[in-house]
Amino acid sequence: MLDVEQIDADVELFLTDVGEVFAEFRQQDSGCQALGLRVEQDRWFVKFSVEQHAVPSLRRAAALHREVEHPSVIPLRNVISLRNVSGSRSGLALVYPWVDGEVLYGAPGGGATQRLDAAGAHARFRALPVEEILASLDAVYDAHVAVAASGFVAADLYDGCLIYDFPARRTWLCDLDEYRRGPFVLDQDRLPGSTRFMAPEEFRHGATIDQRTTVFNLGRAAQVLLDEGDLQGRFRGGAVLAAVAAQATERDPAGRYPSVAEFVDAWRSAAGS
Repeated sequence: MLDVEQIDADVELFLTDVGEVFAEFRQQDSGCQALGLRVEQDRWFVKFSVEQHAVPSLRRAAALHREVEHPSVIPLRNVISLRNVSGSRSGLALVYPWVDGEVLYGAPGGGATQRLDAAGAHARFRALPVEEILASLDAVYDAHVAVAASGFVAADLYDGCLIYDFPARRTWLCDLDEYRRGPFVLDQDRLPGSTRFMAPEEFRHGATIDQRTTVFNLGRAAQVLLDEGDLQGRFRGGAVLAAVAAQATERDPAGRYPSVAEFVDAWRSAAGS
């Protein structure tokens, strides 16, 4: 999978010919499909689409991974051009190493019901000791310091971007397809994403999307994942961390921490206290 540059046939037929499909991810709002593929001793996560409305998100992911490397960000190993047999449709496939763990929010459409399912990954994660959740959030925040330092801002960051390996206590970031260079001016009515995690400006045509927007997303991640268990806003992290998260999620961007690095510094200082 690392040597393939272009596929000139149906991508799924090609993949099933070169390896064994052991997982399928079909319900994607983006229009992409994804497969878990075993090729000899290696396991890969292959995300692809030939739908023209979906391909730009794959190109954005490729652009991000060219410039951002972090131990908690699943690395992109290959980008494959797709062309069907007739050549009338083109697309892209992204090849990542498969990582062990569970996505904290699964297929679209589950909403609060999925997050409150006691057997689900999200609820089990929120039931972990606070110190373990804080360690996971620290990995997420440290990765976003690297994202911001490379000139990118988050978009569509939510718990579906987090994979947690419960036995290893390891956090991975995935599905960063909507991240883009910032700041930028929103030229549509809203950005894609989960409303639970989105800043007010992400719903406003003409708004500036910058690091303060990412700060909001990260603050909301803390508020959601450190919720006491019923998603009613009862915060488990204590008053000092709650105050940092509250400032990060001010409705007015001017009231938030001005950069991801400053938010992370304030969060770590509060966690240490």
